[in-house]
Amino acid sequence: QVQLAESGGGLVQAGGSLRLSCAASGLTFYTYPMGWFRQAPGRERDLIAAISMSGDNTYYTDSVKGRFTISRDNAKNTVYLQMNDVKPEDTAVYFCAAGLMYSRDVQRGYKYWGQGTQVTVSS
Repeated sequence: QVQLAESGGGLVQAGGSLRLSCAASGLTFYTYPMGWFRQAPGRERDLIAAISMSGDNTYYTDSVKGRFTISRDNAKNTVYLQMNDVKPEDTAVYFCAAGLMYSRDVQRGYKYWGQGTQVTVSS
């Protein structure tokens, strides 16, 4: 059974930093692209960052480019999202997800989901 467990969310002031972690189990982690999504109240769940199986390819949505960094440690079955210079509009529930096994497409095909972790940025 695939399980993805996010942690590291919380309340942070604008301009601050936060690091989210997602520990994966029940899958051969290094064979899956991984992504971070977020969903604000009343809005759709959007992909904001993704990373390929080996970590050599990353994707960021425009609103987080230069501020957020996705990384992975395949030895620890964990993917991270380093969030710097956060803004109130970053407030959302953040989800990690695993894509399709062996897929090189980091923007589509997400199949497994975590429960999410709340990030709240105060102004």
